[in-house]
Amino acid sequence: MQTLANKFYRLLCPAKDPFLIRQEYNIPDNISVAVDTKDDWLVATSPDLPGLITQARDTSELLDMLNDAILTYYDVPKRDGDIVLDQLNKINLNLQ
Repeated sequence: MQTLANKFYRLLCPAKDPFLIRQEYNIPDNISVAVDTKDDWLVATSPDLPGLITQARDTSELLDMLNDAILTYYDVPKRDGDIVLDQLNKINLNLQ
């Protein structure tokens, strides 16, 4: 249901290009992320962004959660966009 609501919202308010979001909010192109597994969860933290932490059940969900965490970290308004990273290889991913 939330994805349907998000799709409808994006019809009314199109997202900015992720490159433009990174430029406007000074988000680095490369972000190091350490991923640890705890109780079947992937827990991601970043030494580059102190205090950033998120978790997910799989890598696809992890990408969504990292996007949300990074956008929140840089105070990017929801109306501007939902993604800043389109794939995990744009970050330095360290699996622990």
